[in-house]
Formats: sequence, structure tokens, C-alpha cells
Amino acid sequence: MTPIFNTLRVIAVTVAMAPALAPTFALAQISQPQPPEIAARNYLLIDVTANQVLGAKDIDVPIEQASLTKLMTGYLVFDALRAKKITLEQRFPVSERAWKMPGSRMFIDPKMQVPVDDLIKGMIVQSGNDATMALAEGVGGSQENFVRLMNEQAKALGMKGTNYKNPEGLTEPGHLTTARDLSILAQRLMQEFPEYMHYYATKQYHYEGTPASNGTNRNTLLFRDPTVDGLKTGHTAAAGYCLVSTAKRTMPQVGERRLLSIVLGAASANARATESQKLLNWGYTAFDSVKLFDAGQPVATPEVWKGQAGTIQIGQPHAIVVTVPAGSAGKLKTEVVRQDPLIAPFTKGQSMGTLKVTLDGQAVAEVPLVALEAVEQAGFFGRLWDAIRLWIK
Repeated sequence: MTPIFNTLRVIAVTVAMAPALAPTFALAQISQPQPPEIAARNYLLIDVTANQVLGAKDIDVPIEQASLTKLMTGYLVFDALRAKKITLEQRFPVSERAWKMPGSRMFIDPKMQVPVDDLIKGMIVQSGNDATMALAEGVGGSQENFVRLMNEQAKALGMKGTNYKNPEGLTEPGHLTTARDLSILAQRLMQEFPEYMHYYATKQYHYEGTPASNGTNRNTLLFRDPTVDGLKTGHTAAAGYCLVSTAKRTMPQVGERRLLSIVLGAASANARATESQKLLNWGYTAFDSVKLFDAGQPVATPEVWKGQAGTIQIGQPHAIVVTVPAGSAGKLKTEVVRQDPLIAPFTKGQSMGTLKVTLDGQAVAEVPLVALEAVEQAGFFGRLWDAIRLWIK
């Protein structure tokens, strides 16, 4: 494809190669469109496709997690499934503890042996605290051990403002998270376990022997907006009404564009859906996504020294997409910052520098660049000849 930007400049620098960049949660330095008024205590809107924050309010303020806790419980259950420690067909017992869980329930009891597949649906669609406890005990051996695993996983994911006290989200002192941490978890959940994301889009579910009236997914955006396909609601008196929602819409030139909305502390179930919809619609209309490079397309092909090849292609194995205020895509400029000289050998996937994207001189995004191919070291005479050339240069 022809890149849709104005200028590509390769800047040679003598510092070490830039490491792969971690997702950033800082707002881009460009002038952002003003977000709509959102009636919630905290919110965050992320363009997942471009890995950019579009709007945010109090994303590091500790909040009660309520049933958003079940996102981490789901993460650990899916991880156990992938590792083949459990199967979807496997039946878990229902303990007295699970049976007596207060709050929203799947209405299972100790006489039942419930398949993991059904317990997952009970946890996600019905937000059942009993189903969640049965899964936690089945995967972790006990609630206490499962909570330990939850906190270890949160730490591993970089969720610095999160602490788990239980697997279901009932109010307990110290059971806290932040909008930032919820966005980390939600994105990793979608990236790592795409084969299980259909559970979050399930609108209706009923387990035989339980009340049929309990089977409607509490995420009402699934019924309002066909592009919404997840993720989870939460509510307690202290947390208010919360919703982590995600939508995927097809955009010209870019293809599928996914946004993630987090709305915390709304006044009602209807309000959390309405405010989330408002945030998602604003993200899709106030910003344009621009595909700078296709997946695997070289961003630059710089010269290589002392290698079996004279050049190396650098870029990203996935498409490089940025998001900018609507109508401003034509003003984008890019530059590559990399080490010079490049001395072989290089392995495929090795960090090679950074693509910096600016709009009217202000930073939009920084994208890590990697080697799209390997370049082996040249033989003795090839290395000697390039050493002489470098010395003359």
C-alpha cells in the first residue's frame, strides 16, 4: 500500500537501540477533541487498535471493583484452560461456600456437578457469584489460593493500583483497582484469549434447573449496539454502576477498529450503558484512524555493516495504525530513530529503533520497530572489508 503521510525521515543516532515500547496511557500531546460530559466518577477511552488513550478522567483513583473483579477470575480460568489444567467439559462440584454466596447468582447448589463451560457463562452472563466461587475453588483448590493467584497475576501484568480480596467482587476492605489497571487487564484478556471472548458477547444463558428469568446479560449495550461485543458490568452500593465495554467497527482504509470504554461510578444501570455508548460514539466520530503501514511492510531499509546482506528491513509484524483528530490525517509526519551504524548479526524480531509520529510538530505516537528479517554475520573477509569502509567513513 502507499503510506498515507507526508514525510518519512530516517534519523541516525548513536545511542543504544530503543527497546520495545510498553503500552502508554499518557494522552497524546496533540490538541485533543473535547470529550462529551460523562456522568460517572471515572472514565477511560482507549483506541485499542492504535494503542492510544482518547479520553480519561481520574484513571488512577482507587475504586471498588464490584463484579469487574470477574475479569481477572476469567483471565485465570482461561489460562488454566489453555494450559490444559482443566477442560470446558470438566464438571466442578458446588461447595457450601459457593452455594451460599450472596448477591447475583447462577442458582447452583451442592447437589450439582456443573461443567466449566456453564460456570463460565454463569459468571459472565449472569454475573453469578456462586458460579465464580465454584470456578475459583476448582482452578485454585481454594478461594484463598485463587486470590493469591489473582494478585500474582495482577502484579505480573503491571496493575500497580489493584489488590484482590476475593474472586467475585463483593465489598471487602482493600479490594480495589483503578480505571488504568482495568484497561490493562481488559486489553490483555482480549489479546491473549481471543478464543474465549465469545462468552462476553453472549446475550442470554440459562442453566437447566435454575430460574430462567435470571438469564439476561446485564451489559445492555449488547442489545443496543451490534458492534459491542463485551465485556463486563459491576455494581455495589460503594462502587456505583460500572461497565467495561468494547466495540469493533469497520473503518475505511483501516479495517476493524476496536475501542475500549471504562465507565465507573455511574448512577444507574441505564446510566452506565448510556454514558459508555456516548463515549464509544465520540471516539469513533471525533477521531480518525490512519494506517501508516501494512503488517510486515518495511518502514525503512537501512544499510547494514559486516553482514551477509547489505540492508535490513525494519517495521512491525502487525499493521501500524495511529488515531488523530478527525480531518487532520494529511498533516501527519513520521521519522525513524535508530542506531547507526548497524553492525550484523541481527535476528528476526530484534528491536531496531522507534517510529515517531507527529502532527503539527506535536507527538502523536511512538511505535517500536523490529527486524522483519534476520541478517547473519559476514565471513572474515567481508567483516574486514566493512571495517575498513567504516574506518574511512
